[in-house]
Amino acid sequence: MEIPETTSGAVLKRERVRAAILEIIEERHPGAVIPSERVLCARLGVSRPTLRAAVDEFVRAGRLVREHGRGVFVAAEKITQELVPGAEVLSVPPAAGVWTSRLLETAVRPAGARVGRKLRLSPAAPIRHLTRLRLVDGAPMAIEYLHLPAELVPALTEAELEDGDLYAHLRERHGVEVAEADQSIEPTVTTEAEAALLEVPVLSPALLFERLTSDRAGRLVEYVHSLYRGDRYRIRSRLTLSPSGAPQRPEAHHPGIPPGDFAPDRPVSFSAHGVVQDG
Repeated sequence: MEIPETTSGAVLKRERVRAAILEIIEERHPGAVIPSERVLCARLGVSRPTLRAAVDEFVRAGRLVREHGRGVFVAAEKITQELVPGAEVLSVPPAAGVWTSRLLETAVRPAGARVGRKLRLSPAAPIRHLTRLRLVDGAPMAIEYLHLPAELVPALTEAELEDGDLYAHLRERHGVEVAEADQSIEPTVTTEAEAALLEVPVLSPALLFERLTSDRAGRLVEYVHSLYRGDRYRIRSRLTLSPSGAPQRPEAHHPGIPPGDFAPDRPVSFSAHGVVQDG
């Protein structure tokens, strides 16, 4: 599948606008107003339709609230549910299908405030910014944005980004052995440019993954956020439930599990599967 240059360019431009707005959201407290469209357009150097589309995405995702005649405000913080208490191991088996990658963009640029904060680096630190289209059995499945400290992977090639397991390449060719990751998942919808790349209708349901990865020395080596098709991808968790008679805490509630069926005082075994569905 050929990726039109205008389409991939629009996605990357929208992503830069999205990152700037997200930084504004994270710097402000819930209820705070964000700058006006006129101010943001001048600051980011984009048109009002481009900016408005990015703001609308955050409104739909529940990160911003638009009040007619008053402006746009930072929404209340989302509730986070921990799935794995304690230090249990999280195993992630490979998802079904044959996964391949198509590189859309690669560049070395300063980290900037937000990515630098994520990776605990100076905003001026050089970062490899990468954008890949992920495919399963030849069908587009996800858009992946990777950010790696440039000094860790000075010789990373485009071939390594498109062929094989990236983590295996990092370990075998660059001496970077990833050890653990902190990953969050939340629902969102596709923009027009994202929908074109993923071959889905505009505003289709999608899953937004955000991952921060460290190596065995404890260094932060990767920040990734990815947009997965909601019609083709799901997460399945496997939990260890309590035996009969195990002590319960009535006030402890775990979404999706009927009260009384879960023993919060027991270690939890959890595995996350990416499952490609038919259709």
